[in-house]
Amino acid sequence: MTHPLSGFLEVDESARTVRHYRYAVERMMRILGGWIALTPELSVKLLLGRHVWDNAQHADLWGKRLPELRAAAQVSEPANARLVVFMDALEAAEAPGETIERVVGVYRVLKPQLLATYEAHLANANAVYEPPTCRILTRGIDDERRHVAAGETILRHLLRTPALETRARAAEASLWALLEAAGGVTGAGPLARASVTGATAAPLSDDAREFIRLEQATGAWPIAPELAAALGAFGDALAIGDPEGARRWLEPTVETGPDLQGRLLAVRGGRHRVVAFARVGQQRLVKLQLDGGAESLTLLLRWVLTGAGWRVAALEPVVASAAQTA
Repeated sequence: MTHPLSGFLEVDESARTVRHYRYAVERMMRILGGWIALTPELSVKLLLGRHVWDNAQHADLWGKRLPELRAAAQVSEPANARLVVFMDALEAAEAPGETIERVVGVYRVLKPQLLATYEAHLANANAVYEPPTCRILTRGIDDERRHVAAGETILRHLLRTPALETRARAAEASLWALLEAAGGVTGAGPLARASVTGATAAPLSDDAREFIRLEQATGAWPIAPELAAALGAFGDALAIGDPEGARRWLEPTVETGPDLQGRLLAVRGGRHRVVAFARVGQQRLVKLQLDGGAESLTLLLRWVLTGAGWRVAALEPVVASAAQTA
């Protein structure tokens, strides 16, 4: 009979496994963050941005677990050199036309394998002395299941032709072979890949269908009158070069910076128009295009409803390739 205090992993081995987990999720977080600016498709850009935050939380939780296992905090360690090769290959999809390879690599290869590893670990964890690890695993499983489902929704949106499907299969096979050679994220092998079937509930802030709707242009934006008035006043202030008039529509934490201020001056005297709009939870994401003379600038605005009415909670210029997708 197995003793109730017998463990799936010894303390040192457990710490090593946690460092392997942290390497995978920390590096994935950095890769996703780097891809945001390189990805033209707005739906994918929003997906990556949302999941960067979740993976950052996972990395932090694993890092804080290490001192409880008599190891240094916030340390990452790849399982072996072959896993580094896999992560390098995953990150190499940096060209604007390689969005499919990015999404496939993360959402059909890395995350499903990480999810399967978490599930196997949780199933074998000791319930007496491993509750802290189990809590982190449970959160990771819940988040990764949601991520994989969202990634599949985005892939169904992207893979519109047989040629694109072929590209996706080739990328998946190539990366899976590299990950298999590494023995997975822990190096222990053999590999398993979790599948997420059926509908997976997601908060509106993480709903891939909302991201797709934002990407798809439409001629009649369903903008509430109060928000439309705020947008008009904000756009008018930017168009005539009235920084104080524009500032009243910004939340106090929003900063424009000298570079953006210079670009706004360059489009002064022109016109403004909404080129994309979507509701994401209680927030409204708006692309506002400013045209002045030979210059053009598109801003991505995140509007929130405050006690003082609609205000801009985040503002950033949109790169040309992303603006063209609106």
